[in-house]
Amino acid sequence: MRISGAWRRIFAPAEKTVAAGALYEQIVAQSRRPEFYLEGGVADSLDGRFDLMSLHVFLVLRRLKEEGQGKLSQALFDTFFHNLDVGLREMGVGDLSVGKKIRQMAEAFYGRVAAYDAALSAPDEKALVEALQRNLYRGSIISHNTLNRLANYVRWQADNLGRQSGASLARGDVVFEPFDD
Repeated sequence: MRISGAWRRIFAPAEKTVAAGALYEQIVAQSRRPEFYLEGGVADSLDGRFDLMSLHVFLVLRRLKEEGQGKLSQALFDTFFHNLDVGLREMGVGDLSVGKKIRQMAEAFYGRVAAYDAALSAPDEKALVEALQRNLYRGSIISHNTLNRLANYVRWQADNLGRQSGASLARGDVVFEPFDD
């Protein structure tokens, strides 16, 4: 049975939802690269993974904001938090606790967004290094060299995303550069 074009438009996911899903998959792939955990000192834990994903979601949202892609930004945010919700439920967190945990994660995410945004706007690297120390490493002792390396990665990745076309991002295509020397 063939579905007509009108019905396909009604039941097919919105274009922004599809693009956001594609962006999210690429963010997850980048955030799971082993060098962040092995060489970058990010804790290979639920918190560490959340923090690294939050950093990459922030970078993409920042770029989408520059492009005036508000609907796609919202769709990416929704996709991120929907997947966090699903992950919590799969780990066995009870239905009554999921909402509270998601609210805490959203507050943490908004705090990181504000810190990273301010740090990337600062004229020197000190603010970014401090934001990473506080948010990505949660105050753990990390070498100055590792912190600077991560700060350089974040700034370089922001520049890299800035060179990617808005049309490409709108289709759900994003290219992350690797984290290496």
